[in-house]
Amino acid sequence: MRKLVYFVASTLDGFVAGPDGADPTGPDGFWPIPQDYIEYLAAEYPETLPGPARQALGITAEGDRFDTVVEGRLSYEIGLKAGLADAFPHLRHLVFSRTLRQSPDPAVQVVQDDPVAVVRELKREDGKDIWIVGGGSLAGALYPEIDRLIVKMAPLTIGTGIPLFGRGAAFGARTWRLTDHVVMGSGAMFLTYDRASAEGEPA
Repeated sequence: MRKLVYFVASTLDGFVAGPDGADPTGPDGFWPIPQDYIEYLAAEYPETLPGPARQALGITAEGDRFDTVVEGRLSYEIGLKAGLADAFPHLRHLVFSRTLRQSPDPAVQVVQDDPVAVVRELKREDGKDIWIVGGGSLAGALYPEIDRLIVKMAPLTIGTGIPLFGRGAAFGARTWRLTDHVVMGSGAMFLTYDRASAEGEPA
């Protein structure tokens, strides 16, 4: 069965964005993007780079991890403001929103149904894994369905901001097994955790 993977950049203190939710890697952003980090992404996770970045880097590889990306409306609007109606044209792209009535791009599917139900259907389909690109609120809504965490840990603290699972996630203790880790010379880390158990489940 396909896995739901939350592949996300996080600060050391557990935030995925600043308090305003704006793109922390944009022109006015505060997030460091070292060269070794970009090179590792391009080599190991080429499908997670937006279309313009792939083009600039000469990347044509499909990648062997994901064929579907899901995101929330606020995360999607960051791309829209940058002029990207479909930041990932090389992937099946779903945007969960109860207020966005029409997709700005024919290749992007706007979904108003329950994210958990939709993701359970996606998992039953054939294909590669499903990537949650963001934001924290969608990850919080899908928390029970996440099978793998890949945290791109930045050597950065910001004190406050949008937490890894948003501000409205329900409490649910869960343990994870560290299955891979890569430490960059720049101090960035890629930490891969597979779901071990949730509260009430056998470990």
